Amino acid sequence: MRYRNDKYGQPISILGFGCMRFIKNGGNIDLDLATEQVRVALEAGVNYFDTAYTYAGNEVALGEIIKRLDCRDKINIATKLPQYLIKNESQIDKYFDEELERLQTDHIDYYLMHMFTDVASWEKMKRFGIEKWIEEKKASGQIRNIGFSFHGNTDNFIKILDAYDWDFCQIQYNYMDETSQAGRRGLMAANEKGIPVIIMEPLRGGRLVNLLPDDAKKLIANHESKRSAAEWAFRWLWEQPEVTCVLSGMNSVEMVEENVRIASEVKDHEFTDADRQMIEDIKSIINEKIKVPCTGCNYCMPCPKGVDIPGTFRCYNAMYMENKYSGRFEYIQTTAFNKTRTDAFQCIECGKCEQHCPQSIEIRKELKNARKALRPWYIRIAVFMMRIFKFW
Repeated sequence: MRYRNDKYGQPISILGFGCMRFIKNGGNIDLDLATEQVRVALEAGVNYFDTAYTYAGNEVALGEIIKRLDCRDKINIATKLPQYLIKNESQIDKYFDEELERLQTDHIDYYLMHMFTDVASWEKMKRFGIEKWIEEKKASGQIRNIGFSFHGNTDNFIKILDAYDWDFCQIQYNYMDETSQAGRRGLMAANEKGIPVIIMEPLRGGRLVNLLPDDAKKLIANHESKRSAAEWAFRWLWEQPEVTCVLSGMNSVEMVEENVRIASEVKDHEFTDADRQMIEDIKSIINEKIKVPCTGCNYCMPCPKGVDIPGTFRCYNAMYMENKYSGRFEYIQTTAFNKTRTDAFQCIECGKCEQHCPQSIEIRKELKNARKALRPWYIRIAVFMMRIFKFW
């Protein structure tokens, strides 16, 4: 495993474990499976584990796993304050104390203000006394490093960078988001200030692997390097020394082992001109096919009417990136076979989802487009019959 230092010279593994995608069975996280994955990652040298208050059951699971493995002194916990839920000063301690209890720890190594989109969010927290609160928590040792995660445009990212003496930050960044969100300009701005950068969504929620167009898959398969789609995406990130750590939502031991292998082999500035052209060729193919730039982050959820928004967009994109049959078939599986309706026809256009979308997608408009494409007349008849006979 390779390491890059945080602001205070402490080593962070360049591969971080994104715990949000722990596998669930029957609605609950499979603790035995997750424990084995964390064990393998730890033994390989991964020391940065990311979770959040709003990831259902996640902090509790990570706390239990750390207890099982007796590894608190070997692990850096990164979790997040749900600043968007806070309405008064007293709630800051309420959420923080609950997180300590969930994680079965007395301190957080890397604590983030969760999902800033503009500097107004930070100004709101300042009115609640967050600066004094951070100072007290750092002085007591309950927080070792303070940072923020960000979904918004580059200008707002830089404003937030300049608004406080941050220890680190977390941004969405991958070869498809090089000029969107914080982007490369934001990455460089953080680096110039000596602020370590943690990368989330390196594979755009798996879409740079599982939903690549067939032409892109063939291009990758035929390349002489024999790198996988995920390896191309990771190596593109890790060859940039300004990137401190890349989070991966690993949900199998095999995935952990493969990502560790890549993280152990990469070097700064290792890409050749031919490698960069390969990435550009993949991007060109993707841009020709994709309909909605949804990463499946679930920030738009839950929908008040139960619409599975990320699921709908996943199927919609699959129609054009894979084939129409696979997209429509998956849509039937994930809607018609559910007792509770989750299809796009449930949308009442309240707009709540759009207030939380990190990609600034016009969700209401795109849901209309998606349901039209996904449910032609014969699909509607099939769904109607399935609901009559209650196939769930």
